Amino acid sequence: MSMKANYLLIAVSAVLLVACGKDGMAPEKPKLQELRWYSAKQVNQGQQIYQDNCAQCHGSDGEGAPNWRKQDPSGKFPAPPLNGSGHAWHHPRELLRMTIRLGGTPLGGSMPLFGGKLNAAEIDSVIAWMQSHWSNETYNAWAKRSARAALSQEK
Repeated sequence: MSMKANYLLIAVSAVLLVACGKDGMAPEKPKLQELRWYSAKQVNQGQQIYQDNCAQCHGSDGEGAPNWRKQDPSGKFPAPPLNGSGHAWHHPRELLRMTIRLGGTPLGGSMPLFGGKLNAAEIDSVIAWMQSHWSNETYNAWAKRSARAALSQEK
């Protein structure tokens, strides 16, 4: 079974477990971290890495630059919010990883690349910190989009 199929199976199993609850009874309200791919340790690590590398442009809480939807005089867009109010939640984790590694220039932005500065685990920790700011509704929408994207790539 492929990695994408495994991810989808885990995601669907988690949704079913929450939906059905124990012994078919109504489930308890899950804690924020229970249904997410990352750990609290990753979020804590990601916070410092984010503050050191990303906050200058994306804001200390991931709020993004003012007028982030409007191109600057050079035709580039300012840093978008990463707290769930921007478009980052539209992208699967691999694209988020790639954007951090390769920077935003390939996508029409001006974000520098961090591939030579941050390793894969550090990048995942930054994404964990970022996603920890997303509401359950936003995170669940992201998870569904990501699962659909994985399924379409399997075909």
